[in-house]
Amino acid sequence: MNVEKEIDSLWRIPDTLWALIVPLLPPEAAKPKGGRPRIDPRRVMDGIFYHLRTGCQWKAIPRSLVAGSTAHDYFQAWQKAGVFCRLWHETLKIYDDQVGIEWLWQALDGAMTKAPLGGETTGRNPTDRGKQGVKRSILTDGRGVPLAAAVEGANRHDMKLVGATLYQMAIARPQPSEEQPQHLCLDKGYDYDPVRQLLEQWGYTAHIRSRGEENQQKQDVPGYRARRWVVERTHSWLNRFRALLIRWEKKVDNYLALLHLACAYITLRAATTFQSQ
Repeated sequence: MNVEKEIDSLWRIPDTLWALIVPLLPPEAAKPKGGRPRIDPRRVMDGIFYHLRTGCQWKAIPRSLVAGSTAHDYFQAWQKAGVFCRLWHETLKIYDDQVGIEWLWQALDGAMTKAPLGGETTGRNPTDRGKQGVKRSILTDGRGVPLAAAVEGANRHDMKLVGATLYQMAIARPQPSEEQPQHLCLDKGYDYDPVRQLLEQWGYTAHIRSRGEENQQKQDVPGYRARRWVVERTHSWLNRFRALLIRWEKKVDNYLALLHLACAYITLRAATTFQSQ
């Protein structure tokens, strides 16, 4: 097999995910005067997925997949049409039907990554010598499946992103009740009265832990189960998509679209993984 084709086959979008994308794509405009034949949208999405996974420049996408300029043009059009956000919603519905979203225990945390080109919604990273960076805030269910995402500059404090993250829920959240409460696990960086008040308004029971506290309780309390770690694992999953690990997109909407595509991929994979357990 040709080496380039072999590499390409490793980074193509899965068939199951593509089947969900097809009905979400906007119809192409008619060309009454003819022109070039329309490109296969599957090839375009393969190119977009290749960019997401490898973090390469758009123009560096292998021509055997699609021209980089074509992939970028379609990507921006599909982003404006809300394709990637709706895709994440669809995968969450499948996950909920097949496994069930674990609303009882949720977790929220942020992660900072580099943004060398700056752009919208970036800021100086206080942990990286003031270089430009972005903060990614993720809310997950009890198994670590992403439910909501928001981004801000790296200089934005974690506590300031709680409300923004909850407002970006990708699927309707059931109302908590005494019979079906919802707990939210956070680390010490969220230990502020405004955060506790906000979570109370949303109906959450807040569990704000300091670093190492969960591990200590796991050792001291028989049967204790640490729960906040799942969101840290989710950030690790997201960092495997190189276009998210280092943000090269100057437009925040483009970066969010890539984040939503990665979340959709993770969610659909979880629907299969957790169903088989």
